[in-house]
Amino acid sequence: MTRAPITRRRALGVIGLGTAGVAVGTTGWVSGLGAPAGSGRLPPGTSGHVLAEPAVLASRDGLLDVELTAAAGARLAGRDTSALGYNTTTPGPTLRVAPGDLLRIRLINHLDVPTNLHTHGLHVSPQGNGDNPFLSIAAGSAFDYSYRIPADHPTGTYWYHPHHHGYIADQLFGGLAGALLVDHGPALPVTNDRVLLVTDTTLDAAGRVVTVGAMDKMMGRQGELVLLNGQHQPVIPSAPGAIQRWRIINACTSRVLSLHLTDHPLTQIAQDGAFLPAPIDRDRVVLSPANRADVIVHPTRAGQYTLVADPYQRGTGMMSGMMGDRATGPIILATLAVAGPAVSSSPLPATLPAPPIPPGPANAHRELSFAMGMGGTGGMGMRFTIDGRTFDDRRDDQTVHLGGR
Repeated sequence: MTRAPITRRRALGVIGLGTAGVAVGTTGWVSGLGAPAGSGRLPPGTSGHVLAEPAVLASRDGLLDVELTAAAGARLAGRDTSALGYNTTTPGPTLRVAPGDLLRIRLINHLDVPTNLHTHGLHVSPQGNGDNPFLSIAAGSAFDYSYRIPADHPTGTYWYHPHHHGYIADQLFGGLAGALLVDHGPALPVTNDRVLLVTDTTLDAAGRVVTVGAMDKMMGRQGELVLLNGQHQPVIPSAPGAIQRWRIINACTSRVLSLHLTDHPLTQIAQDGAFLPAPIDRDRVVLSPANRADVIVHPTRAGQYTLVADPYQRGTGMMSGMMGDRATGPIILATLAVAGPAVSSSPLPATLPAPPIPPGPANAHRELSFAMGMGGTGGMGMRFTIDGRTFDDRRDDQTVHLGGR
């Protein structure tokens, strides 16, 4: 059978038809989501749901022992869907541990495909029943993970999600993600320490997660519905003068978040679980998928200010030029609603406990070649390589030594 080549016009037509179909479903599904949730108090003139943060499971006496059940049926923006979640929610519960703790997680797989668990960013063992990406938890089974958090582990913002090869993108796009915090960092003069976990997905009119096509997989899927803590454009209340810490996690499969808060700087204090040497005021914070940024927000006057994800061009290669990057317009993630009597706050510390930079020059130099091109399985689709080789879990391509530079 002879297959017609995919021309630029044909590719754009396929993308346009697919996007139009899911957009109608998603647009219809989210219509009317601006009604107040009825939980929490909103400033006068504000509509929308108050930001709901995930349930917190915290360690006690050096131990956190939890169960996480991965299953379909999580609610999004207050509505029933077929989205995936841990313990019926997306995001899943926030896990809080401290350096030196033992974290034990029993993962129960109620999906119809294999899964596993990755504690993204933690400095823990990747072997055995630790943070082992090669474990496969079959559908209908369970597995007991155990992670010993080092006593000198950096405090900060991390997260957890599936990492089973061949299923990662679908399960993350479906909603399997949650925050993982390592506590006992520096004392900060904040009135609220908030988790803001961003996901995106595409749903049809019945709330079912849409199966993405080959083009989306090649170019990196970006969902039509962008959510914050599983909510659509929630409201974050604050008093004038109050200081909040926002732990922003980009849990999207492929979307890059270029974030700004109208009329306010985002004072960044940490990146990917590591504190910066000192707070830095930024007009914009850019997070690739899996990136985290801890920022301080200090509104001084009443009003409503929007947290916006602006369009971001992810690449300029041949495929990106042929099909476009499909960057959407600005997306409102949340509204910071400032009202009420002003409060006074102490200043931020001038310095932060940034990890030390190893002294001396680099003792090794490596150059890797990342490539993408046509010619996947069966001669169709895309082929992704590093140094000309595709992924093989039976082969080690690079060996680096702990403590090297």
